[in-house]
Amino acid sequence: MTDTPEAKRILVIEDNRDLARLLELHLQDLSFEVTLAFDGVTGYAMAESETFDLVILDILLPGVDGLEICRRLRSRDRYVPILMLTSKSSELDRVLGLELGADDYLTKPFSIRELLARVKALFRRIEGLEASKGTETPDRIHAADLVIDTGKRKVLRGERPLELTAKEFDLLVQFARHPGRVYTRSQLLDRVWGYGHDGYEHTVNSHINRLRSKIEKDPARPRYILTVWGVGYKFAEADDA
Repeated sequence: MTDTPEAKRILVIEDNRDLARLLELHLQDLSFEVTLAFDGVTGYAMAESETFDLVILDILLPGVDGLEICRRLRSRDRYVPILMLTSKSSELDRVLGLELGADDYLTKPFSIRELLARVKALFRRIEGLEASKGTETPDRIHAADLVIDTGKRKVLRGERPLELTAKEFDLLVQFARHPGRVYTRSQLLDRVWGYGHDGYEHTVNSHINRLRSKIEKDPARPRYILTVWGVGYKFAEADDA
């Protein structure tokens, strides 16, 4: 008799009850175990007291808003992927959510098919990271004055720790493990975000801009992440300096 894999648990924190139950229905069709919360206080309490494999988090919530929940979840040691739901007009909220450590976001209104694709992509990426553990990849990557600790998910520039979001860290590791390799935006979407849909290249651009602002002494003249005009980006090799 073979053991069946345990169903992944998803917490949906969404105050629109009709939308929350619609998400629950479609996620259950994919054999996920779904828990619903309709306000921020209840949702955060559930996220703190139980173990989930993914949190789908609306920003505009009664009690405690989604940005504050995201900040609190990222301040703890236990990591859980976060997919944020934002309104179409709230570009600032999307940026803040990504800065606080959300792994991905969807803008309302969205299609259920798109949400399910994002959920599956997040799980594929996490499973890929888990599978890579125990390989010969070093825990520490050194590049000039950058030290990237992949096990602790920390980055130092010199002696100073850098505060990176989860996605910024994953993007930096992808580059630093392959210095000199040129990536298109589509390839980065596929390897770091887990999907490569046309039209999302701006996500890569915005993340690289924010990453440069944190790791580069002069973001206008980057030393680490270089633009390859007409193609994409690469991480500098020793002789690029």
